[in-house]
Amino acid sequence: MRGVLGKSRKMICSLLSQAPVSPAYYYRSSPSIYKPKPSNRFSWGFLAPIPSPAIRVFCSKPGEVGGLMASSVQNQGSISYLTQREAAEVDETLMGPLGFSVDQLMELAGLSVATSIAEVYKPSEYNRVLAICGPGNNGGDGLVAARHLYHFGYKPFVCYPKRTQKPLYSGLVTQLESLSIPFLSVDELPMDLSKDFDILVDAMFGFSFHGAPRPPFDDLIKKLINLHYYEQVQRKSPVIVSVDIPSGWHVEEGDVGGDGIKPDMLVSLTAPKLCAKKFSGPHHFLGGRFVPPAIAEKYKLQLPQYPGMSMCVRIGKPPQIDISALRENYISPEFLEEQVEADPLDQFRKWFEDAMAANLKEPNAMALSTTGKEGKPHGSEIRALRAPAPNGILKKIWKLFKLWLNFLKNFAFPSTKYDIHACYLSSSRMVLLKGVDKDGFVWFTNYESQKARQLSENPHAALLFYWDGLNRQVRVEGSVEKVSDEESEQYFHSRPRGSQLGAIVSKQSTVVPGRLVLHQQYKELEEKYSKESLIPKPKYWGGYRLKPERFEFWQGQPSRLHDRVL
Repeated sequence: MRGVLGKSRKMICSLLSQAPVSPAYYYRSSPSIYKPKPSNRFSWGFLAPIPSPAIRVFCSKPGEVGGLMASSVQNQGSISYLTQREAAEVDETLMGPLGFSVDQLMELAGLSVATSIAEVYKPSEYNRVLAICGPGNNGGDGLVAARHLYHFGYKPFVCYPKRTQKPLYSGLVTQLESLSIPFLSVDELPMDLSKDFDILVDAMFGFSFHGAPRPPFDDLIKKLINLHYYEQVQRKSPVIVSVDIPSGWHVEEGDVGGDGIKPDMLVSLTAPKLCAKKFSGPHHFLGGRFVPPAIAEKYKLQLPQYPGMSMCVRIGKPPQIDISALRENYISPEFLEEQVEADPLDQFRKWFEDAMAANLKEPNAMALSTTGKEGKPHGSEIRALRAPAPNGILKKIWKLFKLWLNFLKNFAFPSTKYDIHACYLSSSRMVLLKGVDKDGFVWFTNYESQKARQLSENPHAALLFYWDGLNRQVRVEGSVEKVSDEESEQYFHSRPRGSQLGAIVSKQSTVVPGRLVLHQQYKELEEKYSKESLIPKPKYWGGYRLKPERFEFWQGQPSRLHDRVL
């Protein structure tokens, strides 16, 4: 995502590789030159380096956020939709010359459905799932999804009234029974499904179904339709997730009468069918990450890219979200005073080891907050100068001063146009912890960056560690000093050569003509030091150590009754 700061200048921020990279939000990264093997080894005297590729990030406009969601959003208009005949031909090709078996495709489809559900409906809030499965492959997809949802932490139930006696389907039933997943007959289902379930998986009929639904599925479809009336009258109804085709819809024309099932989520498989264009619910996902290039070329399919290792990808725009309604009810062990280590550093080490053992991504990532000598919010120093308004000779002097200031900002020192008040800002950024011992917490950075300028004027800072998977955070505050040159030199040469070159090229918190300039400088340095074993550390790069004076340990708890120990 390319952004512009201001209207007349293109700004490109250059960040050192010390900043952690989240898969959820990134703009563009340069290729990794070194791909180190992951290591779980950890030294408390000095953290084992966790190198990452040098990152070049395009600045965005103020207030603008860009990046990739976990389930990357794709433009619905650029995606291909299949007719019923084309969908059948694609399946025949997959299971014919391309060598896929029905059980392989069913397993991948069911996993895609389960991951799509988990993407939106968390088990802490939507736990009870009823999978209503038909007699065909669509029902098999539902059975597989129920098994995966069980392992994802949901509590699934299955209604499978017309069982197919083929070994594949019998095996799926056996697998579910071995997990003690209850099977409910149609008669055992309540009249109002909203009382007992949070999610209803509609896996009754797929794209090969013709004609009108027969008993008992006609009544089951009516139960799903009636949920919308219950919702309007009295209570929140469970969400409906349809697998590939909302049951009762025409494969190509959709909900012809307008009174059919209105699912909250549609999980299209392989490629969306034509009826999916009529889907108006908030969540449309594509699953089934198995379409080979031969089929895509034959049917001229335009399909979205799946992000990372995900089995699903969101199609179209995400729903408008009420931010005020976003909340998580934390379920965590109690953190009692008698459990706290006497030395807060020992308590930090204990929690850090838990984060390492939980295999959390970059557990040493921390937010570093600094401020300038005044410690004022941006603009407050200007307001102070404006009151009272100068008169007489002071007014003329003030006018000349503003002209001179404007000249400095725009012509003499244009790079300071943004930074002119930076020393007054309280600012935060993510960095990586690289060492912790009895003397404090160590990280490395550019000594000419904004945070370094602020620390030179106000050598105090705050650190924040947040370990989402454990519902924990640790706040540390204290004084800051530079580490010795020897320590900086030692760590600099422990980094991959690519990271060393990136540290030389990156002039943090400054304006550069463009990212191509950075790449060109990098290549020149690569050639310059290609025959030298040691790359000299730049003088403007080194480490800081925060000496802790205050710790706060936070453990999330239900109903916002969190445990805090200071």
